Amino acid sequence: MRTFSLGLATTLALTAFAVPTLRAQDANPVTPALNEAALPGVMQKAVTDFIRPGYAALSASTATLGTATKALCATPSEATLAATRTAFDDVAAKWSRVEILRVGPALAENRFERFLFFPDRKGLALKQLQAILTTKDETALTASGLKGKSVAVQGLGPLEYLLYGTGNETLVTGDDFRCRYAVAIAENLNDIAGEFQAAWTAPGGIGDAWMKPGPDNAVFRTPQEAATGLLGILVHGVETVKDQRIRPFFAGGAAPAAAADANTDTARDKPKSALFWRSANTFPSLAANLTGLSDLFTHSGMESLLPAGDESVAGSIAFVFKSTITAAHAIDKPVDQALADPVLRSKIAFLALNVDDLLERLSNDYGGAVGLGAGFSFSDGD
Repeated sequence: MRTFSLGLATTLALTAFAVPTLRAQDANPVTPALNEAALPGVMQKAVTDFIRPGYAALSASTATLGTATKALCATPSEATLAATRTAFDDVAAKWSRVEILRVGPALAENRFERFLFFPDRKGLALKQLQAILTTKDETALTASGLKGKSVAVQGLGPLEYLLYGTGNETLVTGDDFRCRYAVAIAENLNDIAGEFQAAWTAPGGIGDAWMKPGPDNAVFRTPQEAATGLLGILVHGVETVKDQRIRPFFAGGAAPAAAADANTDTARDKPKSALFWRSANTFPSLAANLTGLSDLFTHSGMESLLPAGDESVAGSIAFVFKSTITAAHAIDKPVDQALADPVLRSKIAFLALNVDDLLERLSNDYGGAVGLGAGFSFSDGD
């Protein structure tokens, strides 16, 4: 079990905007009790209104991707390649919305890493993928064959390379091996998405366990464990956006210098460390991450766990979510171009600043207000 302390974010002086809110620690100097009566409804909505629909949408999207890749192999052309790329982009977006759920089925059988192996700090995926292409490893051409290989060559990362990376133009001219490898990955992704959906809808499975915390429940024995697990998904999700999605490629600074040198922020940027940089899905994926987090917070009705007088805590969180999502959507260029554009770079800086603030509001303000006081740890379910 991994744990996070509630003191996860430092206090920020926001210069971009001010969100009116009554801080939980000021309004409630004594840690309140958790609203246990409201919790079952919150957990049920989290499952029925967010998790299950999210995985159903992912499964439908991966099925479409499988159909598109097969059509590309059967009839190679610019049109079928474009359709496959569109399907890939949709899967990336649908996945980004639910990848915040690093619990239960996502942790079993390496499903999460098999769907998306990232960050890849040692560049394993590219090395292993290129070896498969060079040697024309036939065992990589079926979903069952891929399951026995490294997680680095099974999921969205290698598929993005096949569709957008070096040599992708051969898909139009009839590169049978490259295309069949893409089909195998698409089928593997569809299998995994189906496993997610089945696990969360199975009678007596994790979905039911989430909705019915109790002493005989193998997942959540107490209301406090359930509330901590749910809030932990949000906190871990925002931390992932901050530390694994923005920080690797963005060196900081609101605008690029007139002449880049070794000491400027732009020179220290690493655009090729960004997720989905080849397909220009970096910022759409970020927007989907944040949208998923926001939807989980609102669709589950987590505001109902707040005591009377602290409703402004939820309002401020919703405001910052909206600001970050709007900023991510507004960055409409590939990551390298966005970093070099003064206007878009300022939006990236704004996004990074407000993600920091969002982390504090969730972990400190909300966590404290609902009765998960300082020192209580967030469980991510493993």
